[in-house]
Amino acid sequence: MARSLVLDGESLVAPGEIRQAARKFAAPPKPGDLIVAKAELAISLDVSLRQFNSGVEPGAIIERLTEALHQLRRRFHPDVWDVIVPIAQSHPVAHYLHQDPLTRWSFEKPRGYSGDARLLDFIYGRPEIDDAVASSSDLGRSIYAYTRNASSSVAVRERRDILARRVDEIASARPGSTEVLAIASGHLREGPLSRALGTGAIKRWVALDQDPISVGTVARDFAGTSVEAVNGSVKSVLGGRHALGTFDFVYAAGLYDYLPDAVAVKLTRKCVGMLRPGGTFLFANFSPETDVDGYMETFMNWALLLRSEHEMGLIAGESVTGADVKVSVWSGSNRSIVYCEIERTS
Repeated sequence: MARSLVLDGESLVAPGEIRQAARKFAAPPKPGDLIVAKAELAISLDVSLRQFNSGVEPGAIIERLTEALHQLRRRFHPDVWDVIVPIAQSHPVAHYLHQDPLTRWSFEKPRGYSGDARLLDFIYGRPEIDDAVASSSDLGRSIYAYTRNASSSVAVRERRDILARRVDEIASARPGSTEVLAIASGHLREGPLSRALGTGAIKRWVALDQDPISVGTVARDFAGTSVEAVNGSVKSVLGGRHALGTFDFVYAAGLYDYLPDAVAVKLTRKCVGMLRPGGTFLFANFSPETDVDGYMETFMNWALLLRSEHEMGLIAGESVTGADVKVSVWSGSNRSIVYCEIERTS
């Protein structure tokens, strides 16, 4: 897996790495594929445009379009897909789709990067985004009703619930002494769902994020609790810039989607090294079985490095060679997100 990397500042997200990963095992594109892909894309987008203009129910339009984009992304070589993505993004149908506040926020990236905590708040349906939804057009709210319940959104909400449940399970075995580290914590929306946090059963819950807005939001929302908001990044963690100590539970839920293999292995090794005996590290990744990937990469401008259960297992295996650990890999209920847990057994 190891190779030289072109790193993006603090995040270590490497521009181009996501598409390079998709190319690793892809056969070369066939002659004429680009012409066929462009034609199929044009037909699908033009049909969607006519349907919007004709008043077809928005959910039906998005469902058909999402499936068409998923099939295009699945069938054609990444080089072909890369060419047709900007064609889709510049099509007039985008005017309708970007009335959805979730799709528009993702596409415009007001915080400068994909998958930010505010975007997740749209997926969670948090009260903080109520005004943005209310100020959208009727069409925008109708599209949002679909996108916030798409398979990817359902999986993200399940991921939040899984994290809160794991914190509580671990805290129940160590009441009052449990220490937790969330890497790329965002707004730590799993925090309010944790009974252990509410009852004071957690000694310390470090929420580390490189976005100062997210760090400030956590500091404000969890003032007076055991949560500590820390400004930090993948690079600062790998570089040992923080005296964080050791933990019973470390997790990185929305980060690995953007990390190339070599960095993912390094971070996994670092996180396992921060575990106490019996501690657990959990990381998650969107799966190739995600069926809204085409829509995400086009109209949401949200590219992810998708990993299978096998690929997650490879990262774990390379990270813990010779260590006394137990590794488990599984998929969420709709298989859009894969989880890997590494438990330090001694």
